[in-house]
Amino acid sequence: MNAYLQSLAEVTQFTDHADALDIKRVETDIPLREFAVGFLGYQPAWITFLYRVRQAIVPLLGLKHEGMPHATTLSPNELPMQAGEHFGFFKVASAEEDHHWFASADDDHLTAYLGIVQEPLSGNHHRFYIVTAVHYRNWAGPGYYNLIRPFHHLVVYSMIRAALRGANHKQEPVQAKA
Repeated sequence: MNAYLQSLAEVTQFTDHADALDIKRVETDIPLREFAVGFLGYQPAWITFLYRVRQAIVPLLGLKHEGMPHATTLSPNELPMQAGEHFGFFKVASAEEDHHWFASADDDHLTAYLGIVQEPLSGNHHRFYIVTAVHYRNWAGPGYYNLIRPFHHLVVYSMIRAALRGANHKQEPVQAKA
């Protein structure tokens, strides 16, 4: 994890001791709320198909499934920013205007945190770090996450591109090493 992210208690509270950590980054001038709703609202048919495959697989690991998530379209000012508020199957864990947004998804086998962290650059330009931190809760956690890990990268990159397209920006996401 880079020095900027390591310096933020708002980030390390979710990433410290994570069993799996993935960080991607992109530079843009899109505001945090606009980027977040474009990112989180992206669910094309192929992602819905992956959720259907997941529904068939998770019972084989002895896990429950909560049903099919649905794409949610919000305006930037409707993005939940208070801890405890929900956005789809995510629950906001911590958020600060123009700084970060973290939410969790809890399951019997793992807890996953998804974060969008804004690092200021020059002018209105900034860098977003898209952080996924996974904490295993039992033996099924590593099996499940390693099964979906290749799709996780594909989905997150696609969500980043959708957020940029939604704001008519053409920057490409860049992989950051965890």
